[in-house]
Amino acid sequence: METHRNQKFQGKSFVLEEVAFINCTLTDCDLYYSGGDFDLVNTKIDACRFHWRGHAKNTATLMQMMQMSAQQTTPPGFQTPPGTRLN
Repeated sequence: METHRNQKFQGKSFVLEEVAFINCTLTDCDLYYSGGDFDLVNTKIDACRFHWRGHAKNTATLMQMMQMSAQQTTPPGFQTPPGTRLN
């Protein structure tokens, strides 16, 4: 795994499974993620775009669908108590 320490990146592209960022700043970058291990330690991410692939894309799609479903089945302003199951 390639490790970057104390650096600033702007306008770059990274596959997150291939790098570790420690004390870095990423600005206006494209970040590709497929679901593997990664390291982001004390790293600031500003105006970056995440590109989900593979298992990560499937998980992100499911989470979006669940959120949309929850918004459609609950009245406006209703707070779902923790542990409550939505239909």
